[in-house]
Amino acid sequence: MANTSDIRNGLCLEFNNDIFSVVEFQHVKPGKGNAFVRTKIKSLTSGKVLDHTFSAGHKINVVRVERRKFQFLYNDDMGYHFMDNETYEQVSIQENMIDNPGMLKEGSEIEVLFHAEKDIPLSVDLPQYMVFEITYTEPGVKGDTATNTLKPATIETGAEVRVPLFINQGDKIKVDTRTASYVERAK
Repeated sequence: MANTSDIRNGLCLEFNNDIFSVVEFQHVKPGKGNAFVRTKIKSLTSGKVLDHTFSAGHKINVVRVERRKFQFLYNDDMGYHFMDNETYEQVSIQENMIDNPGMLKEGSEIEVLFHAEKDIPLSVDLPQYMVFEITYTEPGVKGDTATNTLKPATIETGAEVRVPLFINQGDKIKVDTRTASYVERAK
């Protein structure tokens, strides 16, 4: 058992028969009244983000979790299949546990968050930035670079990303996997 003074970003806790991860927290000590901790917590099972306030000294159940490196193999109707880089065991994870499944590239290394006691996967964390090749995009018009206009482009995983007009088919781009947005041209 821990209390509210142990709350920090990334901490996993059991609350209302669900497992939550602390996204953001703020310890507040008002001039009048008791101190409290205002948190933003994300459910690891449903993905919902809740705002919750704990009074100072409130007991919380901390869940022990492990982060393990996995390699993405493929996806089919059974889910997304990953291989543990150390034991070579394969694990199948449902699509709803992955924040942005369209950004998963075969062979890419990701982290899977596991419940340490029950050994069940809780969530999949992609690297923040990944490099993809453009498989299809409309060609840009020559000389039309004065505006900050974006056009749709399909990357090698089949996902669609909005890119600047100067990006062409075959170019490699760096993409923010959390928002599926263009960052820069890759070399």
